[in-house]
Amino acid sequence: MKKYFILTLSVILFSSLSVLAQHKNEWDIRLRAAAVVPQESGTAGVIGGKPSLSNSFIPELDFTYFFADNFSAELILGTTKHKVSTKASDLSAIGASSSADVNLGKVWLLPPTLTLQYHLPVGNFKPYVGAGVNYTIFYNADEGPVVKGIDYKNKFSFAAQLGFDYDISKTIFINADVKKLFLRTDVVVDASNLTPAGNPSLSPVLQNIPAHVKIDPWIIAVGVGKRF
Repeated sequence: MKKYFILTLSVILFSSLSVLAQHKNEWDIRLRAAAVVPQESGTAGVIGGKPSLSNSFIPELDFTYFFADNFSAELILGTTKHKVSTKASDLSAIGASSSADVNLGKVWLLPPTLTLQYHLPVGNFKPYVGAGVNYTIFYNADEGPVVKGIDYKNKFSFAAQLGFDYDISKTIFINADVKKLFLRTDVVVDASNLTPAGNPSLSPVLQNIPAHVKIDPWIIAVGVGKRF
């Protein structure tokens, strides 16, 4: 229900502003180098431990449409790959360490993000703030060498943004941009393969280990754009 509320609210917001605003009809396209820096936290069911995701560095493409002098909508496209693990998990039930780091392999994230921006230009310097929605798709998950399987749930989240353009000609500009995604996901880990031979009763417990993870990444980007 929450994701449908966010989606409906976003559509109403963008549609209302489009109707009320003076039509400018300008497109900007940017190509940026982006660092995706997760600020992860959460719990991992019966084994505990803190979730950990690696940073990622990617090329990112965005399309911005100005429907008024000071208002625009931006869609960013890019995909990231992260190493996943837990830190200080308790594996004593299967005869391992009570403070173990567990390699949970790698996963790709596709996080298209749509924001509404307000621009306040000062000469060639054009700062802006933005807010909107993100939908993150988790795909090509590799569970790594320890557990049997892992599954991530796709999620909607809110996004906040701050950045600026700086014109170097009438159509070419440089850009710096920072976004914060308030992204959470639910993960299920299948570690039934770790069941000790003498204790098969642990298998159902380890088969579906739930985890609720706050990823909350920063996306820090710089690049160049062209105005049409």
